[in-house]
Amino acid sequence: MTTSISDAYRLQPQGASFTLSRGGRFVLSCDAEGRMLTWFEDGTLYKRSLDSRVLARRAAHGRRERWALDDHEAADMFERVRTFVARALDEPLQKTLLERTVAWTPDRLLAERAKFARAYAPVGILPPDQYFSVVLQATLGCSWNKCTFCTFYEGRPFTVKTQGAFEVHLTDVRDFLGEGATLRRSLFLADGNALMVANAKLLPMMNAAKRTFPNRDFYGFVDVFTGQRKTVEQWAELREAGLRRVYLGLETGHDPLLAWVNKPGGRAESVELVTTLKAAGLNVAPIVMLGVGGRTFAEAHVRDTLALLEALPLAPGDLVYLSPFVQHDGGEYARRADADGLEPLSEPESELQFDVLRDAVKRAHPFVRAARYDIREFLY
Repeated sequence: MTTSISDAYRLQPQGASFTLSRGGRFVLSCDAEGRMLTWFEDGTLYKRSLDSRVLARRAAHGRRERWALDDHEAADMFERVRTFVARALDEPLQKTLLERTVAWTPDRLLAERAKFARAYAPVGILPPDQYFSVVLQATLGCSWNKCTFCTFYEGRPFTVKTQGAFEVHLTDVRDFLGEGATLRRSLFLADGNALMVANAKLLPMMNAAKRTFPNRDFYGFVDVFTGQRKTVEQWAELREAGLRRVYLGLETGHDPLLAWVNKPGGRAESVELVTTLKAAGLNVAPIVMLGVGGRTFAEAHVRDTLALLEALPLAPGDLVYLSPFVQHDGGEYARRADADGLEPLSEPESELQFDVLRDAVKRAHPFVRAARYDIREFLY
């Protein structure tokens, strides 16, 4: 039987990971231990989290569809992947990599959930460029946790880990990731607002993290209210310790809307903090939301957010994230919107905000990338 080029298996080792493909219809990527990362099958992309949850995505009728698989569906998909790899063992390919993946049965992959839970509390959210970082939870929860639109840390009191507890966490994360850690070339200090921790506590944590996961830079979130508590010199200390980029949920440049969603800070404070961070030699990634505040706030939100983005002293190496607002049914935002008669924007109206804000970033900061940040596609 003749095998056409389109039917042939192709194995591509990439140091810390590898891909196995067959034509354009099937593409599998795995970490160094053979655990599935992504699986593309007939137009659908499946992404597996470290705790073996699976998110699927495909384009249909000009729109992107997303859905989560339940455990039974995930197990079926894992078995399809395993069968795909097992058949490749008959090909003249590097057997060691393939055998590692075949050893990951559906039950074994699903059992990663319990191992993940021993190393981590739930990871609420990450910026898209940090989806493949080593997340290190110096804190749990968010120090504010009262924004009406956010449910990432719901029901979790904010706590700062002791140095001893953090070092135990480092060991647990290292043991859980195993060789898979080689794929993850940065360290993300979590959870929300971890960078607000006083340097006297944060710097020893960073030093311990560098010993466990060497040759990696640090990244993390801070909000405007708590970020302003640190001086240029204190932020520069963190830069010297390896901090490279700070992610800031600015959300909007319209102060009345910021107050309406119960978030501290404001446009002037946002410019001041970004100026401080840049003076300390750090890169920044401001995050603004698309569609937040609905039609009631739409005009003012775009106008004042444009002014905010233009006023920020951004430079090469910085990012601007534009994040479509996602309303959670039953949450405080939904209750407040209903009480105030706020109408949500349609998807095309939200997309128009994306285009306007992205183009404004291009004009004001030609060397800064503006990118989409869709929280519905987050998986760690």
